[in-house]
Amino acid sequence: MTGRILVAGVGNVFLRDDAFGVEVIRLLAERPQPPGVQIRDYGIRGVHLVYELLDGYELFVLVDAAPRGEAPGTVSVLEVELPSPEAQPVIDAHSLTPDAIFGLLSSLGGHSGRNLVVACEPAEVDAGMGLSDPVREALPHAVRAVEEILAQATAARSQASVSEAADLTRHLDEPTQEGGAQDAEQADQGGSHRGGAGAGD
Repeated sequence: MTGRILVAGVGNVFLRDDAFGVEVIRLLAERPQPPGVQIRDYGIRGVHLVYELLDGYELFVLVDAAPRGEAPGTVSVLEVELPSPEAQPVIDAHSLTPDAIFGLLSSLGGHSGRNLVVACEPAEVDAGMGLSDPVREALPHAVRAVEEILAQATAARSQASVSEAADLTRHLDEPTQEGGAQDAEQADQGGSHRGGAGAGD
């Protein structure tokens, strides 16, 4: 799981602003990404996304249009904890809401590291193609939010790697208790075999 990051967009392109996640992923896919980051459009294939998550990821970022009572076009970043699998109701496999996705993942026994949702308040989700003006104008803000999340995750991972390398180097530099004491005594006595043997006696 370590080092794997999935950024997934979901949504129905035939329901106006519901295509927000799909459009954000399209823009992100055109940009270079840090190593270990996967950018994927799952469209209306929410179940496929859940099964992908069963493989385990250090960080999962879901991009979606989600009504939260904000002004249309408002972009929010939310941290999500997986619900308890015992408390899960029957879930509609065709539902693409974040709650449904995380609920299904939990009910299947899946788990991931950190889960974030980059959500946009929709203005229109009736039949039709094309984002409304406020949601279309929110696209660059969402792209920037995802890139900031990835930059922070990459920086944290690099810092952790440096710390682990420093700990390993420090551990290798420390003599073992028996070997260190023996080496030190041999150095004091010129490293002769007799001196080492005498210390053993």
